[in-house]
This record gives sequence, structure tokens and C-alpha cells, in this order.
Amino acid sequence: MAIKRGTKNSKKKKVSKKQNKILWWAVRIFLGMVAFSFLWVIALRFINPPITYLMIKRGFEWQAQGKGFKIDKTWLPYEDMSDNLKKAALAGEDAFFMTHHGFDTKAIEQAIKRNQSGDALRGGSTISQQVAKNVFLWPARSWFRKGLETYFTVLIELFWSKKRILEVYLNVIEMGQGVYGAEAASHYYYGKSGKSLSRKEAALIIAILPNPRKWDARRPSAYVNRRANSIVRYLNHYKIPE
Repeated sequence: MAIKRGTKNSKKKKVSKKQNKILWWAVRIFLGMVAFSFLWVIALRFINPPITYLMIKRGFEWQAQGKGFKIDKTWLPYEDMSDNLKKAALAGEDAFFMTHHGFDTKAIEQAIKRNQSGDALRGGSTISQQVAKNVFLWPARSWFRKGLETYFTVLIELFWSKKRILEVYLNVIEMGQGVYGAEAASHYYYGKSGKSLSRKEAALIIAILPNPRKWDARRPSAYVNRRANSIVRYLNHYKIPE
């Protein structure tokens, strides 16, 4: 019997060692992923994101329709962007961008209420959250991806300036069929650079962002036009990052 107990104890020790080894590797992998995410976010504070998952996904969707692989984008430095566009982004997408730390709790609560009541779906995501989703993640609806979005939002608010967040947002956001960023959108809709957008032109580009593949800034629907006019009215209420 003593021999059997020794055998059992030996097996338990082996199992325990194996579990500890697995746990040790799991912790190392987790810490490695955290370190990588920190380095990734810090690097993109200085390096412009060359491409995003959404751009690639949309490119293949466009190709599947027989229209060729299309990704139309040109980086426009923050200093060269029209102030009208910067202000329009805040007026139309994130009124409290300059004061919140990545999350607008009131907007999130309002979005939940609208979605529960069956009204037209409209997210409560801030510009920071949209940058986190577009630059670091993939377009999907799941609690796991939402958790990662929250995590990366905290990181970019921690390591980036508001100016950098807005610059990246206005350069990577989807603004039309295969069109990404302010410069490409300005040429696509108005045949000119994003440096010289008028108040109404900037407002119309921002007004279509809830559904840029359906709406067109050149031929705005009544709803889009009303939204753009509302954005124009409030442009001067917003202070942009310097």
C-alpha cells in the first residue's frame, strides 16, 4: 500500500509541475502580448499607419463585385488639414472629444436607449474609440472585440495627444466606396485638397460617416443635408487641438 501511495503522490507532483509550466507559459505569452501592444501604440504615435484591416477587407469586397481592388488614400498632415474639417469632426462625431478621456458615458447611455427602443442604430463611440477600432482591430460585433477596443482606447489616450488622435482619425476613417481619409475624400467628392474645404463641404463629408458606402457628399439626401447644416451651425463652438 505504501508503494501505491508513493506512486499516486508522484503522479500528482508531475501533474502539478505540468500545470505550473502551462501557467508560467500562459503568463509569459500574456505579458508579451501586453508589451507588444504598448510598443505598437507608441510606435504609431510617430509612424503613420500604412493600412488597416478594414481597408483590406473592403478592397476584397470591392474586387468581389468585379470592380477591382480599390484603396484610395493619401495621408494629409494635421497642420495641412482644413480647420473646417477638424471642427466638423468634433461637431458631428464627438462633441466632448477635448474633455473626455476616451469614452463619452452620456453618448453610450443614449445609444443603448435608442437601440433598445428600436430607433435607428447609432453608436456612442468617441473618435478615440473609432481610432482604436480602425487602426488596431477588425470590424465585428462581439464583446471580445469591444473589450480590446476599450483596452486600445485607453492606450492611445495615454500615449497619444488629442492632436495625434484626430489626425489619425481623419486619415484612416472610411469616407466612401474604397475612399479613406480626408485628402482622398476631398478629391473624390470635390476635386480638391483637404487643405481648402469650405465649411459646408467639410460638414457634408462628416455627415455621411455613419454610412459612407451608402451616402454621397456630392448628392446628399435630405437627412444628410440637415445633418450637415446642423454641423455648420455649431462649427465655431469647438476648439480643436493645437
